[in-house]
Amino acid sequence: MTERLISPAEAWNVRPVWCVTRRDWRAVAGGLPAAMLAFAEACGFKGEAGAVQVLPDADGGIGGVLFGVDPAKGEGLAYGKLATALPAGDYRLAHIVGDPTLAALGFALGAYRFERYRKRHGAAARLVIPEEVDAAGLRRTVEAVTLTRDLVNTPANDLGPAELEEAARHLAARHGADIAVITGDELLAENFPMIHAVGRASTRAPRLIDLTWGAPDAPKVTLVGKGVCFDTGGLDIKPSSGMLLMKKDMGGAANALGLAHMIMARGLPVRLRVLIPAVENAISGAAFRPGDILPSRKGLSVEIGNTDAEGRLVLADALAYADEETPDLMIDFATLTGAARVALGPQLPPAYTDDETLAADIARHSAATADPLWRLPLWQPYAGMLDSPVADLNNAPGSSFAGSITAALFLKRFVERAPSWLHLDIYAWNPSARPGRPEGGEAQTIRALDALLAERFG
Repeated sequence: MTERLISPAEAWNVRPVWCVTRRDWRAVAGGLPAAMLAFAEACGFKGEAGAVQVLPDADGGIGGVLFGVDPAKGEGLAYGKLATALPAGDYRLAHIVGDPTLAALGFALGAYRFERYRKRHGAAARLVIPEEVDAAGLRRTVEAVTLTRDLVNTPANDLGPAELEEAARHLAARHGADIAVITGDELLAENFPMIHAVGRASTRAPRLIDLTWGAPDAPKVTLVGKGVCFDTGGLDIKPSSGMLLMKKDMGGAANALGLAHMIMARGLPVRLRVLIPAVENAISGAAFRPGDILPSRKGLSVEIGNTDAEGRLVLADALAYADEETPDLMIDFATLTGAARVALGPQLPPAYTDDETLAADIARHSAATADPLWRLPLWQPYAGMLDSPVADLNNAPGSSFAGSITAALFLKRFVERAPSWLHLDIYAWNPSARPGRPEGGEAQTIRALDALLAERFG
């Protein structure tokens, strides 16, 4: 997507794009050449949101473009429509409604296409980055979102635990980070029993990926990403319709790697750590069973109420490990519960934290970056739903109520030392296309978090 963003020196025969609202359309129209204005009026252009009107020049070519925007709709990436609606060529934003950075970002994110298996050839529209926009920061963000989307969109036959490890190794090599991986039965020797239990049924060995970067004495920021590369549901098997999108069950890991790229590319003065439990929840004679009681790294015993609640198991071991070094800030990303989608839908991930300052800060940056999330409570009275008569807790309460909250409460039992912890129950997928957000894998919350981390540690 970055190739669709160009500097003025790279541009050729640049055409202006006038972005207008219904309210300011007439004011902008007054500065247009008379012939262009007459053509726009003849075509009925009135500045409606999403309307694109190509205007001819005196020679019959493209003289410019009008684009309607409605700030009241709250769609910060509305400019994404231009990436696919404009004819091939180079363009500049001659009149911008809203934030120029979000305008350019929306265009770039709207240009994304997953082309690993099917190439789309032909020329495309390119946008000159506005002068007031930080070009390096814009490209860094676009690269991170592209990385995240590509990983989520890749099917499980080409992205298992080993391939996810390879993606992390490639990112580490790019930024000079260190990486260590614990694989297969080594997980038992190193005391990660729940990661091993979830992944042991697959022919593709489970593993814990551990990436570190930055000065050891810098503030510690730890990211944990759920890396379930495919989820059958285990012995509590999903119906076939429930498996269709399960290639995206490693969306938490993809988003963690995307944010890690932003942090390292920015050169943020932190000690970054990324932990990814990478497994495939498969079915075989080695699969863990409903009713099993698993030990955990934390020392808590966990009764298995449902093998399809496996994500919280692998996260629990990883979170307990991360918590041992008392990071200043710990963030986990997970495509964890269908209950989150029922509550807030696919566009709005719930966020959980007991840190009031962190909650206020992330809400503020979420709004500023058009990267939505919504805080839900770690409602302690629901913790009793996790009780087990034979173990310290159950991974899947029998009740259908408050599923996203009880999952967050489960994870909280494995975090004690970190003074600030944020859990994000993301979907990592666009079920239908919107401006700047094509159908398919998606980066959620990482742009807001990048802004927050830059403010705190930059």
